[in-house]
Amino acid sequence: MNDPLIVCRCEEITEEEIREAIRQGAHSLEELKRHLRVGMGPCQGRTCGPLIIRLLCQELQRSPESFSEWRKRPPLKPVTVGSLIPKGDV
Repeated sequence: MNDPLIVCRCEEITEEEIREAIRQGAHSLEELKRHLRVGMGPCQGRTCGPLIIRLLCQELQRSPESFSEWRKRPPLKPVTVGSLIPKGDV
């Protein structure tokens, strides 16, 4: 038996979990994000986003252009908590 294929490495979400969520009605990146937490890890979907769009296309028989990108929420790139604290306030 093969190990499950991990699509979202940050949240350890498998291809089958994503396909099942799509079959149950999650038909957009945002719906999958809310349902499975894909795209919410340190990479913010930069790694898994294109793979998830491919799975959505396969399952729903739609083109990649028909899917909206992730909603961008600050910070746009991962930052450490320490970088948010002004020097001298520690």
